[in-house]
Amino acid sequence: MVPLPRFLATSAWPYRIVRLAFAVMFITAGGLKLADPAVFATTIDAFGLIPSFLLPVVAIGLPLLEILAGIGLLFDFRGSLTTLTLLTIVFILVLAYGIHLGLDIDCGCYGPGDPEAEAFGHLRSSLYRDLGMLVMAGYLYIWRQLNGMQAISSRVPFGHRLISLRDSGLSSL
Repeated sequence: MVPLPRFLATSAWPYRIVRLAFAVMFITAGGLKLADPAVFATTIDAFGLIPSFLLPVVAIGLPLLEILAGIGLLFDFRGSLTTLTLLTIVFILVLAYGIHLGLDIDCGCYGPGDPEAEAFGHLRSSLYRDLGMLVMAGYLYIWRQLNGMQAISSRVPFGHRLISLRDSGLSSL
């Protein structure tokens, strides 16, 4: 296991901040893609990996999955980190494939009008960002392992969590 500085390994705040950032990145990306699924479908088609009859389903389904899993991670629900990690790995593989083919296209990561794509116009910077996101996911997994934590939904039922928050005085926050 990778050694972490004590603060990063034991404090809940870095874990919460990284979890929030990771979740917001996916919620934002999914929302921007859903804003114009036709343009996102065109971007997906440029990679040549999805049959055209599936493009509308993927152009809507993928952003919805990103948003739902991102919201799940905000609340630390079981399976959401795994879902976002797997999506990140798939995105890395697709970007690497596009780079291998020499494509110079918008990755589609943050929907139409992605400022990063407009500024750089290639997939390599998106690949680096996604590798950084994979590091974020790795940190979240390591932190959970070091602290014996699991996602909230596996620790307490939903109704009991609300009671626990009220009893602990956190409900006033």
